[in-house]
Amino acid sequence: MIYREVTAGRAAALQLFLLKIKSAMLKIGVLGAGHLGKIHIRLLKEIAGYELLGFFDPDPETAGKTAEEFGVKAWPDMDSLIDTCDVVDIVTPTVHHFDCASRALKRSKHIFIEKPLTNTIEEGKILLRLAKEANVKVQVGHVERFNPAFLAAQEFCTDPMFIETHRLAQFNPRGTDVSVVLDLMIHDIDIILSLVKANIRRISASGVAVVSETPDIANARIEFDNGAVANLTSSRISMKNMRKSRFFRKDAYISVDFLEKQVSVIRLRQVEGETDPLSVIIELGEGKGKKQIWFENPAVEPVNAIKMELESFAEAIRNNRQPLVPIEDGYKALEVAHKIIDQLKMTANFAAAEQ
Repeated sequence: MIYREVTAGRAAALQLFLLKIKSAMLKIGVLGAGHLGKIHIRLLKEIAGYELLGFFDPDPETAGKTAEEFGVKAWPDMDSLIDTCDVVDIVTPTVHHFDCASRALKRSKHIFIEKPLTNTIEEGKILLRLAKEANVKVQVGHVERFNPAFLAAQEFCTDPMFIETHRLAQFNPRGTDVSVVLDLMIHDIDIILSLVKANIRRISASGVAVVSETPDIANARIEFDNGAVANLTSSRISMKNMRKSRFFRKDAYISVDFLEKQVSVIRLRQVEGETDPLSVIIELGEGKGKKQIWFENPAVEPVNAIKMELESFAEAIRNNRQPLVPIEDGYKALEVAHKIIDQLKMTANFAAAEQ
């Protein structure tokens, strides 16, 4: 009898403990079940901090297949799912970001929203205001901030003065609803803005629309007030995929391969006296000493960047701290992207007028 009472007591305590854990979990719903939406659904099922209530997708066929594949509920309408959630995960095409986000913010829901924040600057401004009024957390899905290669390189990338990025992709119709600047280049814009702590002085850009109605390949040059310069190239009609960035600062060069998850650091170090004969030494001239070229390959920890950004958002909500990529950062990247797009339009109009 005593054993049964003890066992029953433990079972009740365990049940109460599990109920407390469940009540502390953030109820989340996903809007959009496309390629990236499915990835989010799969990962959210694995993250302990979330309770995935289901998803909404306006396409009945997509909704049915996704519900069956992942064993999650397909909600019949967006608003009912939003009403039930603590957090709304927006993984729709960019043109629908504003509608989905504004509905969630007006209901005071935390939102995770894929990049770019919105399709237009005006929409972004409205979401900034709504987020402030609702007093909720908003994180923008600039996933390259969580790329393991960038995480490994970040400590070396302080005060970069020249940055060169190449983000090239093979053609894929998915994403051509927006310019290559909003589709691809905005990743690198966000990374650069996170590292260069200065105002932008000047932007110039050129590009070509090859297979879609907006530029499919573009190059931009961003000049900052502190003298830093960033040269960005993005293409979605490349023969191969490439996502590389190079950061130059005083006495150091850092290469980050976002695709292959590799980092190389080359630094110059002042040396005195005798050196290893196998060392690479640069003589600085009479009376100026010499420096050694130091090669490093920082360890890159294997992590799932999308899973990490979703986990970090849950922690930001629970601990009431600012998300790692807040809505303000998403808006800044969007603003710079549109300035580049405006420059592309001016260049195209000028070329047309010259013909």
